[in-house]
Amino acid sequence: MEILPFDFLTHLPSVLPELALTALSVLILFLDLRLPESQRRLIPYVAGLGMFAIAVIPLTTAPTGDLMWGGTVRHDILAQVFKVIVILGGALTCLIAADTRELGRKGEFYLIIIVSTLGGTLLSASADLIMIFVALETISIPLYILAGMRRNDLRSVESGVKYFLFGSFASAIMLYGFSLLFGFTGQTNIYQIAQYLNSEVFYNNPVPVLVSIVLIVVGFGFKISAVPFHFWTPDVYEGAPTPVTAFVSVASKAASFALVMRFFMAVFPETVVINGLVIENFWAALMSAAAVLSMTLGNLVALQQKNIKRLLAYSSIAQAGYTLIAVAALQAGTNSPDVVEHVRQQAVAAITYYMFMYTFTNLLAFAVVIIFSEATGREDIRDFAGLSRRNPWMALTMTIAFLSLAGIPPAAGFIGKFFLFNAAVQAGLVTLAIIGVLNSIVALYYYLIVIKVIYVDHSPDEDQQIAISPTYAGVLTVTTIVVVVLGVLPNVIFGWLLSGAAMM
Repeated sequence: MEILPFDFLTHLPSVLPELALTALSVLILFLDLRLPESQRRLIPYVAGLGMFAIAVIPLTTAPTGDLMWGGTVRHDILAQVFKVIVILGGALTCLIAADTRELGRKGEFYLIIIVSTLGGTLLSASADLIMIFVALETISIPLYILAGMRRNDLRSVESGVKYFLFGSFASAIMLYGFSLLFGFTGQTNIYQIAQYLNSEVFYNNPVPVLVSIVLIVVGFGFKISAVPFHFWTPDVYEGAPTPVTAFVSVASKAASFALVMRFFMAVFPETVVINGLVIENFWAALMSAAAVLSMTLGNLVALQQKNIKRLLAYSSIAQAGYTLIAVAALQAGTNSPDVVEHVRQQAVAAITYYMFMYTFTNLLAFAVVIIFSEATGREDIRDFAGLSRRNPWMALTMTIAFLSLAGIPPAAGFIGKFFLFNAAVQAGLVTLAIIGVLNSIVALYYYLIVIKVIYVDHSPDEDQQIAISPTYAGVLTVTTIVVVVLGVLPNVIFGWLLSGAAMM
């Protein structure tokens, strides 16, 4: 793929969302410094509504599929969609944090969220090893800070330290893998590396290339909370402020999956064959193994959880496993070229749809958890007993979120899982799809347990109503509508995602 010659006006649309986020971060910094304490509640609304407006920008520019800015970013539909997902995740996070006691008036929190969102948008379009690493650190370092933001809470401090240490090691290992690829090829652009890997120099040397893949998978596995690189997830989810947990669970995961798809399809396509070994089959096998381990361990350990945030942490690990099924399906089996291309497009669209659906579903669940914990100071599952009598609307939205995560119609999670498993079947990975279905059945149990607690169990406090602010009511309404609409009318966006997959 050729790198488009530099022309400022031609390249500008590809980074307009990033420029807008930079401007918004400066505005939030200014407001944080200048507004008196009585007016600081405006900051989360400026940040949240500002990001909602910025999320429209990628939809207003026509994607060309070209490599721009010296080949560091690619301006295609896939990048546009994931930029929208990440920005909406940041916007909703700002709004669900607006009425919290510890974060509602802290301007630095919203500034850091915007910076991390900026890293996520860059990551979604990155096409160069250097840009990938810079974007990954731009999204990650602010999250390390946010995880330990409650300095007087030992759990928060511990989660921040663990997140930082695990993240630093994972980044270092991944960077070593990148350096090997650069050393082998002399290239940093991911679309040009494959050309050099096909040269005679590597014909008898597959092992160094396989080593680099393993090292890179370690870094990616950390970002998406895949087993066995998931150890940080439960502690960070439980210890970090809940709005931070919500953002970590969706924005970082979505941007990372965008990168995983783009990276492996560009650097190690089916045309890269070294000493008779199809490199694509190797990384697809790693993805399959990670999918099985993540689904199984995440769901089995979630069955034992008593804290709602830890349950959602292991649920997130399992959800990463489901998504990795479609990542493995990107290899598309040994069909004819036309069929292979069709299967790959289906897999890319399925992953993108699932991340779009998962962002709204998980933020809906976390919004209810935030409202409940702000009102009661509790986060254990048993404390949600009688929620249907304390606030029927919260109970209904939590039920919709959990049914979506479980894959029960008409919520969007059902269609999302169908697309993922269908992509695996079309790629010939029937066994992997069956394991995914069986894991979904296991997961249904612990999701239904929470719903049972909400509607059936009784609590001595259930006569005390839980009030919802207009901001929270708006967030719950919007996310619920999106989850239901995506489940009932998936073609609202799936056709667009298929056209984006065709550009890869």
